[in-house]
Amino acid sequence: MGEFDDKIPSQRFDEAKKAAETWFSHLGKGGSSEAVTVSMACKRYVKHVRAIRGNEPADDLEMRFRRWVYDDPVLADIDLSKLTKTRIENWRKAMALTPVKVNRDSREIPVTRPRAASSVNRDIAALRAALNYAHDAGDVTTDMAWRVALRPTKNADGRRDVYIDLEQRRKLIEKAHSDLAIFLTGLSSVPLRPGALASLKAANFESRLSVLTIGKDKAGQDRKIKLPTATAAMFAKLCEHKPPNVCIFRREDGQAWNKDAWKKPIKAALAAAELRDGVTAYTLRHSVITDLVTGGLDLLTVAQLSGTSVAMIERHYGHLRADHAAAALAKLTV
Repeated sequence: MGEFDDKIPSQRFDEAKKAAETWFSHLGKGGSSEAVTVSMACKRYVKHVRAIRGNEPADDLEMRFRRWVYDDPVLADIDLSKLTKTRIENWRKAMALTPVKVNRDSREIPVTRPRAASSVNRDIAALRAALNYAHDAGDVTTDMAWRVALRPTKNADGRRDVYIDLEQRRKLIEKAHSDLAIFLTGLSSVPLRPGALASLKAANFESRLSVLTIGKDKAGQDRKIKLPTATAAMFAKLCEHKPPNVCIFRREDGQAWNKDAWKKPIKAALAAAELRDGVTAYTLRHSVITDLVTGGLDLLTVAQLSGTSVAMIERHYGHLRADHAAAALAKLTV
């Protein structure tokens, strides 16, 4: 139960009695006899995700926990049975108020910006998932400490408003360096997340069937996409003579693409193409999805191709279906 050294001597007995009652109540409700801390719960969840979904999502979780949980002097070593809503709320507030470092060099005074609500949502989602996993495992018998405190901020992402049309995408590709142009062509051809496209290996493409297998994307599921003839030919050419475990899309130096590697080259290509600021690698995914939706493809199929939920597609792109709905209603005129 601990020594309760943080309490004055006259309070230690009462605190010890209260802790013992809480512990036996925990056991009486079927809780684990092992005292599991928040950091232990996070590490167990990372191990679980690595076994079920693979290294990429597990590494992402591990990165978030290392930054926000493992080194937290208050949260990391607290037993789950002693976790309170107030502790979780204080942790969330401190994390949300931590500015984001924009520059990546070693300048003495870093350039920062406020943390976006969408970023906070992603970080609290990781802790919420870890604590829920511990709850399901019986390491803690109630989720009252985080059920409300770790609810995501609604509408934090908003709609994806930056869109570039097909002609603008072609211009961007034309002005990009050759290795980046190939990567941008891939993003313009299939509605994948940039990270998912960058991680594709030659083994993920079946040339005979023109089928691309997306291995455990952010959504956590493998999925297969039947490619049209021109797109399949592009993938076949890129995979030609490549060993199965080599990335399809590689930089000029042979390394795989990642967000730190493509940011500056995309910015340079944007300037050369004289396109609007704010366009990112993710803009191409958004633009492709937008074209699929406005082209009349049903939202379920769009969601399946994109590796996301119908609810997400409806939330961010459903408004684009207004014209199709109006046309359908027009056919009912008597």
